[in-house]
Amino acid sequence: MIHDDSRPLARFAGARPPAPLWYEEALAVIPETGMVQVEGAGVAWRAWGPVGAPGLLLVHGGWAHASWWSHLGPLLAQGRRVAALSLSGMGDSDWRDHYAIDQYARELRAVAHAAALDVNGRPVIAGHSFGCAATAVAAADPEEWTAGVILIDGSLTMKPGDAHPRMGRRQRPFPTVADALARFRLLPPQPCDNVWILDGIARQSLRSVTDGYVWAFDPALFERCTLVDSRAAIVAARCPVSIVHGDRSAIVDSGRLAGLRADLPDAACIAIPDAGHHIMLDQPQALATALATLHDTMRS
Repeated sequence: MIHDDSRPLARFAGARPPAPLWYEEALAVIPETGMVQVEGAGVAWRAWGPVGAPGLLLVHGGWAHASWWSHLGPLLAQGRRVAALSLSGMGDSDWRDHYAIDQYARELRAVAHAAALDVNGRPVIAGHSFGCAATAVAAADPEEWTAGVILIDGSLTMKPGDAHPRMGRRQRPFPTVADALARFRLLPPQPCDNVWILDGIARQSLRSVTDGYVWAFDPALFERCTLVDSRAAIVAARCPVSIVHGDRSAIVDSGRLAGLRADLPDAACIAIPDAGHHIMLDQPQALATALATLHDTMRS
């Protein structure tokens, strides 16, 4: 059978791909969950690790959700209090009539407090891709509520007035989970060897409706989102900044990385070998090690 990298789960016809023991053990760790109200919308979060340990907040990318971190949260929770949220309009969080990156930054702060990441001093934020924009705004907050930020394969090229990416609006729900999984794809497209991680994420990307299943994001989110100058925000950061990128990323290529490093000359920079844009899929354990090291350095 010829495998289609753009639809990597189609060949499994709804069956779960076999997974290594470390992954199964990580998913067996049941997180604490909660919902915090932020300016009229419920924002869902999950957390691992003891309250009172140094805090780390994980922020997903566009059209994603907190479950993108479900296999990493337990790995990072050794001696840390780790939380992941679903930004409004995505995952289990409520939808809004309008979205804004500045508002997303306020969601980060609300979740950091609700999940008790701030009991032992200021938390560190690690944002991936689209989530780097809100992370950058939080880093520049005059109240300096974060101890440091980690940019995970984010180009930080967002500016107000940018063209909004559009998702195709499927008119009918998928009749079965298997049908939905067969259509699941990564943006930007890339091969994914660790299909068991992708399968777990895809299954958590669905909402059940009366006649089937739909994706768990607001398809109009980006059309209704007020953007920011993300590079200006991160240059104005009031805390340490670190960069983690995939060495074969389609987003943070050599030119964009050079621009980031020029604008952030004091930032620590870690390249994850053999990883594309979706580093938590390609090299999850290496990413966990990098995040743990950077977090502990920022909190020391």
